[in-house]
Amino acid sequence: MILTEFFGLFSLSAFSMWAFLMAFFFNVFVYSLDVKRGTTLLLSSFIMMISYTLSDYFYTWLSMRESVYIEWALYDIVTVAALICIYKIINKTTPSFLYLIVGLSINSTLFFCMYLDIYIFKNQEAWFLWDLYTYTVNFIDLVMIVVLIVDRDFLGLHKVKNKLFSLFKSQKPQPTA
Repeated sequence: MILTEFFGLFSLSAFSMWAFLMAFFFNVFVYSLDVKRGTTLLLSSFIMMISYTLSDYFYTWLSMRESVYIEWALYDIVTVAALICIYKIINKTTPSFLYLIVGLSINSTLFFCMYLDIYIFKNQEAWFLWDLYTYTVNFIDLVMIVVLIVDRDFLGLHKVKNKLFSLFKSQKPQPTA
């Protein structure tokens, strides 16, 4: 929780929302130059901008009821579903797509764990999970923003995915005659 104490929760939330908006505008510009058309990049950045705008802490702070982590987990799950629907329609992705799916999946898992810890188990003392949540969610948000702009596999996530798929393909039992 050191990050939120230093920057403030509103600042981190506003930064993420602003950064996804800028990534979307950048991808609109790239699309208008006829670069990376026919891929999920523009729509992915649009979906991410909408998702982070709707789930922004400031808007949930203005709501009549208390915002909980489970809502953020559900926002991320719906966002993953929207991204997959866009992929099924277009069938051509860019390197950023895998980063968004993995990042949102990890974030939703951490949101769900925080919900369980605070609201179900009624834990009120900070411990390792809270620090893991704070640093990981903010790091993943930053990675997703950067990958939407640079659209490169800079962490080697696609190499890991390809190795895992080739590992599972090679372990399939061979049919016997």
